[in-house]
Amino acid sequence: MLDRASTFSDPEVVKLLKTRFIPVAIDQAYQRRQQDAEGRFYQKIANQGPRKVGRGTTQGLYVATADGRFLGFNNNRGPARVKRMLNQALIDFRPVDVRPITRGKPDTKYVRIPPRGGLVIRVTSKVLGGYAETNDRWRQMFQQSLGRDNLWVRRDEHQALVGGRLQESLTQRLARFHLVDNTRGEPPMWKANEIRKFDVSLKEGQLRGKIHLQTASGDRGYEADLVGFVASQDGLVTRFDAVVKGEFWGEGRYTRGAPKGRFPFAVAFTLATGADVANKVPPQGSRGWLDGYIR
Repeated sequence: MLDRASTFSDPEVVKLLKTRFIPVAIDQAYQRRQQDAEGRFYQKIANQGPRKVGRGTTQGLYVATADGRFLGFNNNRGPARVKRMLNQALIDFRPVDVRPITRGKPDTKYVRIPPRGGLVIRVTSKVLGGYAETNDRWRQMFQQSLGRDNLWVRRDEHQALVGGRLQESLTQRLARFHLVDNTRGEPPMWKANEIRKFDVSLKEGQLRGKIHLQTASGDRGYEADLVGFVASQDGLVTRFDAVVKGEFWGEGRYTRGAPKGRFPFAVAFTLATGADVANKVPPQGSRGWLDGYIR
């Protein structure tokens, strides 16, 4: 979030990455654990940096050659340090002939593929107000940030939508894993018994209803209305647009800095179309628990 608003909004950084490097974005929580060719290649690079595999997170920005030789690492916000790292990597780079890596058998524990015959729905979240005013540039970025994720829909849930029905499995997944405040970091997901109300109907292509999520202690919750539209043609959903808007309260271990008390919060859902590579980005809630997410 902060990187998008700072480092990767800098024109010089963007130009360097587009013209002198091959950018790759991964979820290192997968690659540092994978027992396959992809995982071993990433682990080789990471182990040459300051964060070693097996000692916790290896999160950061790495620069390496095609044969896995480490050229730089940075995990600080701001374009100046990243530009220094990139420019130094260009100085240190020496071209070599590299044989392509044989992919081999992937580690199936970390394979994430959108459900065949299902749907991918883009999810965007935003805190709409409630923050204390600040002149701090970094706090302002946090306050203006968006959360982004994918909602995966199974084939049977897709066909139910075509038939004008909402399956409980889909509403449970939407509520538990996507009505979360992920605008400042990785959020806690809701437990099944924390869904106090999900009274949403689909009639004549319109979604309407009320939602109430809350922890047992009451320290975190969300009360909101949902409105939206679903359309289909030739047995396929061609439109899924919905907005959930209401009052959120509380925060998680990795989402500190929420506004005090209740604050306005909204989540938007829209159907992803085409063969966008972003469709393959696994939902946050599926990390380490795909079966639990998609069931």
